[in-house]
Amino acid sequence: MTKRIFLLLPVILSVACQTPQSRMRITGTIADSAIVVCAHPLASAVGLGILKKGGNAVDAAIATQLALAVVYPSAGNIGGGGFMVLRLNDGKVATLDYREKAPAAASEKMYLDSLGNVISGLSERGHLSAGVPGSIAGMVEAHNKYGSLPWRDLVQPAINLALKGFALTKRQARSLTGIQDSLKKHNKVLPGFLIRDTWNEGDTIHWADLGHTLERIRDFGRAGFYEGKTADDIVAEMKRGNGLITHQDLKNYQALWRDPLVSHYKEYKIISMGPPSSGGIALIQLLKSVEDYPVSEWGFNSMKNAHLITEAERRVYADRAAFLGDPDYFKVPVTQLTNELYVEERMKSFNLEKATPSSEIREGAIQVAESLETTHLSIIDKYGNAVAVTTTLNDSYGSMVIVDGSGFFLNDEMDDFSIKPGQPNMYGVIGGEANKVESGKRMLSSMTPTIVERNGALYMVVGTPGGSTIITSVFQTILNVVEHKMTMQEAINAKRFHSQWLPDVIYPEKGAFAAEDSIALVKIGHKFASNYLGGIGRVDAILVLPDNKLEGGADPRGEDTAMGF
Repeated sequence: MTKRIFLLLPVILSVACQTPQSRMRITGTIADSAIVVCAHPLASAVGLGILKKGGNAVDAAIATQLALAVVYPSAGNIGGGGFMVLRLNDGKVATLDYREKAPAAASEKMYLDSLGNVISGLSERGHLSAGVPGSIAGMVEAHNKYGSLPWRDLVQPAINLALKGFALTKRQARSLTGIQDSLKKHNKVLPGFLIRDTWNEGDTIHWADLGHTLERIRDFGRAGFYEGKTADDIVAEMKRGNGLITHQDLKNYQALWRDPLVSHYKEYKIISMGPPSSGGIALIQLLKSVEDYPVSEWGFNSMKNAHLITEAERRVYADRAAFLGDPDYFKVPVTQLTNELYVEERMKSFNLEKATPSSEIREGAIQVAESLETTHLSIIDKYGNAVAVTTTLNDSYGSMVIVDGSGFFLNDEMDDFSIKPGQPNMYGVIGGEANKVESGKRMLSSMTPTIVERNGALYMVVGTPGGSTIITSVFQTILNVVEHKMTMQEAINAKRFHSQWLPDVIYPEKGAFAAEDSIALVKIGHKFASNYLGGIGRVDAILVLPDNKLEGGADPRGEDTAMGF
């Protein structure tokens, strides 16, 4: 894939920033009792239909994910994996890990040449970049424990979309047109139904093979994917392209219930995903890093807040590189990393008047033995249950490989391992030994599905796609609501920025900073990326309002849609 090249020189942002407080208040979709927010209107409609039938938030999350696999194939998937954070109406919380895993034949040096150098692109596209998918195992596991409607009722809407077809939006048509060369390059058997010189808005697309795969999943559950024809098709595809996934890899895959990561920011309880996601730990570290500063008084995207947030992000991403990985393979120091005293110690070197070069920042002292084309959905049902799910193929359309005969894209999540310690992945994120490639291991993720309570009651459900920017987007969205008193929709609409330790720059959306603030940031030593990011993340979130109505915020950076009743 083509990587952005960033010029590490000061760049002044000349577009003035207008804070939401200076405009007429903007609210998202208001619902009385239940709401679904996700990346595509057809998938939101599917989830809403399940809620109207009496299904709970888990039912709706499953149906929505499966619908996204059809109508939003660049990120929605059955060939990838993800995480679920669940809060029941009685306050009990649970987190489900269905992250992809390395095939058994994977090894630490599989993407290196004989001299130990990284082979460009090998972990990013094609058959060898695919990890063992976890999405279907996760959905089945969630349904077994918390589902209420029959499984087949949750799968059928996606089957209908795949077999009956649906009209492409302008954005989707442009996207499919743009991947034609990649499809031809990375598929040994061309997916003829997708090959076309130009796709246009309004064109109807049918995913027949995917529809029949979903029928097998409807009828046989987990076995409809990890055994039988679908499994045979995956293994045959691997053999055609020298991939590694075997029947045994598929049979052995299990989704795992993990301990929820729970912490506090002021009067708010933060419930998020622990390892192998780095998102929850990093989010909690970031919130604790800024908790003692007058963030609200300084103002939205002010110079002081931007400086504080950037400095906190540098320290957190340095820790991420050193300490985070699959907890089944590496002892992740969760308690230490999220301890207030540890975070306080990390921030002691913060200077309000001067930027700290990333070259002077290392991980903290602890004794120890993400895609941009991810997608997120937030759901609250009429019973008061809440679900946050982030799921991914990693890069847009994953590996670009479609499983012949079964009709779905495989992920390219192997690039989320540290292919070589100290070597950045496709998103520029540095990793270390904790996240090296190992047989059967789950790769580190930035996904940050999060639920927030206030004074013991459900308050917010939030998450986003965006690779390494996921963590910072969720962080800034929460601050926008709790510190800057924005509505949910305003918090999502607000311009975002991102920093991640290395490279030592701030990545802004255009208009994120007023000119005087960007000049001030440069004067104290910050550098900006040489080009604007067109859009950071696509946050989909729900806020419980004081009258207990629900505000669904859908990100205008995409075709995200909130629907409720």
